[in-house]
Amino acid sequence: MQDSPGNNLGAAAAIDKLLQVMAMLRHPKHGCPWDLEQSINSLVPFTIEEVYEVVDAIERKDMVDFEDELGDLLFQIVFYTQLTREDGGFGFADVAHTVTNKLLRRHPHVFSDGTTDSFGELAELSSEEVVSNWEAIKQQEREGKRARQIAAGQSSEETDASSVLDDIPRALPALERARKLQKRAARVGFDWHEMAPVISKMREELDEFEQALVQGDHAKAESELGDVFFSAVNLARHYKTEPEVALRQANLKFEARFKWIESKLKDEARALEDCSLEELDSLWNQAKANGL
Repeated sequence: MQDSPGNNLGAAAAIDKLLQVMAMLRHPKHGCPWDLEQSINSLVPFTIEEVYEVVDAIERKDMVDFEDELGDLLFQIVFYTQLTREDGGFGFADVAHTVTNKLLRRHPHVFSDGTTDSFGELAELSSEEVVSNWEAIKQQEREGKRARQIAAGQSSEETDASSVLDDIPRALPALERARKLQKRAARVGFDWHEMAPVISKMREELDEFEQALVQGDHAKAESELGDVFFSAVNLARHYKTEPEVALRQANLKFEARFKWIESKLKDEARALEDCSLEELDSLWNQAKANGL
């Protein structure tokens, strides 16, 4: 639904109102006790939860929930910037200016002089050229960030050595971080050009996992299982599919089939616990045959 004069204060006014409400919630005397107890670190789990709720609304194609969850996610950003501003740091406007300038800087094919004044003077670039330019600009930004870290006296072990793998957040979900590590390494030629060796590598990792199981070496088996997952992510990347998306689809498929089994047994006045594994496996195959 598009914004309209009848149901919207206007983007700027709406943001101002949200920022005002946030400041009131953090008022030392009249604010909310829970909000007053929060810190940047304490908000992290809520932020992660809100991101996943946005994704869930998208996948369910529920636009009402989507709007609501986007609001919750925006509130997280407003909350963070309220906390940093209280400590004398940046505020919401600083964050907005930073991302705006970044977009202008990273899209020279749209904004040739780095300002909105040059909008409309389109350069004829392919999507591949756009991505290449984007990565070159990001690399320049990484180098500038590293220089700032060194100037701030941070550990030289973390900042002095330049790596193509720099700036891939360690807090990313493991599947996504694995994909980003592989994609970044592939840009400098550390990658297979065909699918066959990728599949062979995955089989090799499975064999090593099985060997560790036979040896009874739990630590090694866990390590090898991690290699299996990493290889599976690489396989998904070569197949040009997102591993997170593929796994989420598998989760939904499992959920649908399992619920079908529960419903089937309920109709027969039976419980899952009363069935043998063979019976459950047969029902599972029936669920698959029904297109689930």
